[in-house]
Amino acid sequence: MSNEDSELSPPVGADDHVSGNAAAPITLVEYGDYQCPYCAMAYAVVKELQRELGDSLRLVFRNMPLANVHPHAEAAAEAAEAVAEQGRFWEMHDLLYENQRDLGDAALARYATQAGADETAFSAALQGGAPRARVQRDLESALRSGANGTPTFFINGERYDGSWQLEPFLENLRSLLDD
Repeated sequence: MSNEDSELSPPVGADDHVSGNAAAPITLVEYGDYQCPYCAMAYAVVKELQRELGDSLRLVFRNMPLANVHPHAEAAAEAAEAVAEQGRFWEMHDLLYENQRDLGDAALARYATQAGADETAFSAALQGGAPRARVQRDLESALRSGANGTPTFFINGERYDGSWQLEPFLENLRSLLDD
């Protein structure tokens, strides 16, 4: 595998959605699709990783909607980005994964409100196109980074191709703390 295919591009920056300690020794980046059943399974695993590793883990989420397979994924990603403009990204992210079976337009607007977003500002953001541009930038980043499916994880900038089941994933991350 060439270097370009295994390194995160661009690196984590100020525009990313980040949860956790900025100075954490481990940065986990996920490229995900809100309608992907594997991403929903990974969502539960990542939540547990966050609980287990606490301040040692910084989580970053980037959109990679596979619209050709998941017809609601792109709209869900754009909705998350529209809510992000109001500082409520992680609340929306969680609601989307927890309600993955219902990602229609009415449901997305309902989740935005549940996440604490103003409905008028949410609609205006979607109309304005910035969320769509953000999702497109994330998709381009996924392609440059060599992500070829969802979920795809990067640990400290390097693609992680190991198991993302809880025990082996946690063991791998903990081994980085021992170095």
